[in-house]
Parts: sequence; C-alpha cells; structure tokens
Amino acid sequence: MSNAPLMPKATAVWLVENTSLTFDQIADFCKLHPLEVKGIADGEVAAGIKGHDPITSGQLTREEIAKGEGANAYRLNLAVSKVRLPEVKKSRGPRYTPLSRRQDRPNAILWLLRNHPELKDAQIMRLVGTTKTTLQAIRERTHWNSASLQPLDPVTLGLCSQIDLDVEVNRAAKERPHQVLPDQGAMLVPAEITTAPGPSSREDVFGSAAPKAAEHEKLDVESVFAKLKDLSVKE
Repeated sequence: MSNAPLMPKATAVWLVENTSLTFDQIADFCKLHPLEVKGIADGEVAAGIKGHDPITSGQLTREEIAKGEGANAYRLNLAVSKVRLPEVKKSRGPRYTPLSRRQDRPNAILWLLRNHPELKDAQIMRLVGTTKTTLQAIRERTHWNSASLQPLDPVTLGLCSQIDLDVEVNRAAKERPHQVLPDQGAMLVPAEITTAPGPSSREDVFGSAAPKAAEHEKLDVESVFAKLKDLSVKE
C-alpha cells in the first residue's frame, strides 16, 4: 500500500515494545490486523523480526506518537518526506510481439528492407522485435521461408505504430550523409537563351555550339587556267 510504512511488521514490533499505543492504532498505522498486532505483543507472531524505528527512518515523528498515546481514538499519520527522490525511468526493453503476430515478422522485415534501406539493423530490430540472425537471413535470402515471403507493412500488421516508424525513418535520414546526385548528361537550355537573337542563336537546344561551317578555300584562277593549257598541249 502506498500509505503504509516500510517494513510494517518490523515497525509494529518496535511500536509495541517502545510505545503505549493501542493495538488498533498500531494496526491502522502499519496496515495490519489488530489480532496480528496482539499476536506480536504475545510473542506468537514475528518472533524473529527485529523492530524497526520509524522515527529514525523519518516515517513517524515523536509528536505524532505523543498525540496517539494521549487519545486512543487518534490515528497516526505518516510523516511527509522532505526529500523527493527522482523517478527511476525504466529502460525500454525489447518490443513484445503477440504470438498471433510473430509469423508476420519476416514479411514486415522484408518490407522494411525494400522500402527503407536507410534503416539500420538495430532500428529494424527495435521496430518489429526481431533478432540479428533472422534479419540477416532475410537480407541474404537464406531464411527457411524465403520463397513464400511477401513484403507487408509492419504498421498494418500491428507490429509497430506509424509514429514509431516515422521517428526511426527521420532519425536514419538525419544520420545518413548527403548523397551526390549522379551526372544526368546534357540538360536542356532554357527557351530564353535558345531563342535570343545574336551570336548565341546558332547554339542547339543542348547548349553546345553548332559546328561552324567549313570556310571555302579561295581558288587560284591563274593556276587553274595553267593546268587547262597543259592538258590541251598534251592532246
């Protein structure tokens, strides 16, 4: 009980031996039955239990005991502790998966591996409550049931909540380094550039300059006529 003193029987032993409180008062304070307190006084109950002083432990004050000894109808109250102990946060253990859902875990693991490859093994294990061995077997397709596995959303299967999945995905995205986009080749130049008048109007739509037309070589008229004269002489 939350309003009961620590070690109630040991506290009752000490109160019986060191105070003149009634059995009902001690039983009410220690949350025991009055006959059990009477048995402690007679030596029939808690014979080997050493009395615990509630005053030194801060559970009861001398003034409170004096009030109880002065009035048999008075009920003792636990002293309020002036020291507040911090709440102990329980570490989150592995996720419990119902027996009816455990057969769906391989399908959920396969779904996570295909749709969220950025997730780490520890994150997948935390989401669906699986082991490293099972996860590795499904990834390497060495699982005994790999041929019949189908990727299924773990949220739909009830293995995890959408909030938990989003938290793990966002965490993995933050820890993942920025990926360099691959070279996608030549890109189209905007229409403003291709249609603009001027020297750039000869550029093609890919931004590369069109090959310049070969300049016509200047013909030497005298050399041409000289060759024609030579041919006529030979004939």
